[in-house]
Amino acid sequence: MSDEPKFLRLTVELTVEVLDMDALQAAALAEIRHPDADLTDEERTEQAELVASDDSGASALQWLIEPDHVLQLVDHISEIEPREAVLGVEPSEEPGEEEVEEEHDHV
Repeated sequence: MSDEPKFLRLTVELTVEVLDMDALQAAALAEIRHPDADLTDEERTEQAELVASDDSGASALQWLIEPDHVLQLVDHISEIEPREAVLGVEPSEEPGEEEVEEEHDHV
Protein backbone atom coordinates (compact mmCIF):
# COMPACT_ATOMS: atom_id res chain seq x y z
CA MET A 1 0.00 0.00 0.00
CA SER A 2 1.29 3.46 -0.88
CA ASP A 3 2.48 5.82 1.85
CA GLU A 4 0.93 8.78 0.03
CA PRO A 5 -2.06 10.28 1.84
CA LYS A 6 -5.45 9.52 0.36
CA PHE A 7 -8.39 11.83 0.76
CA LEU A 8 -12.08 11.10 0.28
CA ARG A 9 -14.80 13.73 0.15
CA LEU A 10 -18.06 12.58 1.71
CA THR A 11 -21.20 14.28 0.42
CA VAL A 12 -24.48 13.81 2.26
CA GLU A 13 -27.77 15.30 1.13
CA LEU A 14 -30.62 15.30 3.60
CA THR A 15 -34.01 16.99 3.24
CA VAL A 16 -35.88 17.65 6.47
CA GLU A 17 -39.38 18.95 7.08
CA VAL A 18 -39.65 21.74 9.64
CA LEU A 19 -42.58 20.86 11.87
CA ASP A 20 -42.23 23.71 14.38
CA MET A 21 -40.38 26.81 13.15
CA ASP A 22 -40.63 28.55 16.53
CA ALA A 23 -39.03 25.61 18.34
CA LEU A 24 -36.31 25.33 15.69
CA GLN A 25 -35.47 29.02 15.98
CA ALA A 26 -35.58 28.90 19.79
CA ALA A 27 -33.11 26.00 19.84
CA ALA A 28 -30.77 27.87 17.49
CA LEU A 29 -31.00 31.04 19.59
CA ALA A 30 -30.12 29.01 22.69
CA GLU A 31 -26.99 27.76 20.90
CA ILE A 32 -26.07 31.30 19.84
CA ARG A 33 -26.49 32.58 23.41
CA HIS A 34 -24.65 29.65 24.99
CA PRO A 35 -21.48 30.79 26.79
CA ASP A 36 -19.40 28.20 24.90
CA ALA A 37 -20.35 29.72 21.53
CA ASP A 38 -17.21 31.42 20.29
CA LEU A 39 -18.94 34.70 19.38
CA THR A 40 -18.56 38.34 20.30
CA ASP A 41 -21.63 40.20 21.55
CA GLU A 42 -21.92 41.85 18.12
CA GLU A 43 -21.74 38.46 16.36
CA ARG A 44 -24.35 37.00 18.73
CA THR A 45 -26.73 39.85 17.93
CA GLU A 46 -26.09 39.53 14.19
CA GLN A 47 -26.63 35.75 14.20
CA ALA A 48 -29.74 36.00 16.38
CA GLU A 49 -31.25 38.55 13.99
CA LEU A 50 -30.39 36.32 11.02
CA VAL A 51 -32.06 33.29 12.61
CA ALA A 52 -35.14 35.26 13.65
CA SER A 53 -35.62 36.82 10.21
CA ASP A 54 -35.06 33.65 8.16
CA ASP A 55 -38.52 32.21 7.45
CA SER A 56 -37.01 29.13 5.80
CA GLY A 57 -35.36 27.87 9.00
CA ALA A 58 -32.07 27.23 7.19
CA SER A 59 -30.09 29.66 9.36
CA ALA A 60 -31.50 28.09 12.51
CA LEU A 61 -30.83 24.52 11.41
CA GLN A 62 -27.25 25.41 10.55
CA TRP A 63 -26.68 26.30 14.21
CA LEU A 64 -27.97 22.91 15.37
CA ILE A 65 -25.81 20.61 13.25
CA GLU A 66 -22.11 20.08 13.83
CA PRO A 67 -20.37 18.92 10.64
CA ASP A 68 -18.33 16.50 12.75
CA HIS A 69 -21.55 14.68 13.67
CA VAL A 70 -21.47 13.19 10.18
CA LEU A 71 -18.42 11.21 11.25
CA GLN A 72 -20.67 9.13 13.48
CA LEU A 73 -22.10 7.66 10.28
CA VAL A 74 -18.76 6.01 9.50
CA ASP A 75 -17.71 2.77 11.23
CA HIS A 76 -14.06 2.30 12.15
CA ILE A 77 -13.66 6.02 12.72
CA SER A 78 -10.22 5.53 14.26
CA GLU A 79 -8.97 4.55 10.81
CA ILE A 80 -9.71 7.96 9.27
CA GLU A 81 -8.76 11.47 10.26
CA PRO A 82 -11.20 14.30 9.50
CA ARG A 83 -9.45 17.16 7.72
CA GLU A 84 -12.22 19.54 6.73
CA ALA A 85 -15.88 19.88 7.61
CA VAL A 86 -18.20 22.25 5.77
CA LEU A 87 -21.92 22.49 6.33
CA GLY A 88 -24.43 24.24 4.14
CA VAL A 89 -28.17 24.47 4.72
CA GLU A 90 -30.54 25.94 2.16
CA PRO A 91 -34.28 25.97 1.55
CA SER A 92 -35.58 23.08 -0.51
CA GLU A 93 -38.82 22.00 -2.06
CA GLU A 94 -40.68 19.00 -0.73
CA PRO A 95 -39.08 15.84 -2.10
CA GLY A 96 -41.09 14.17 -4.83
CA GLU A 97 -42.64 10.76 -4.27
CA GLU A 98 -39.94 9.20 -6.46
CA GLU A 99 -37.17 10.70 -4.28
CA VAL A 100 -38.81 9.48 -1.07
CA GLU A 101 -39.02 5.90 -2.42
CA GLU A 102 -35.39 6.07 -3.53
CA GLU A 103 -34.29 7.27 -0.07
CA HIS A 104 -35.99 4.32 1.61
CA ASP A 105 -34.31 1.92 -0.79
CA HIS A 106 -30.88 3.04 0.39
CA VAL A 107 -31.55 2.87 4.13
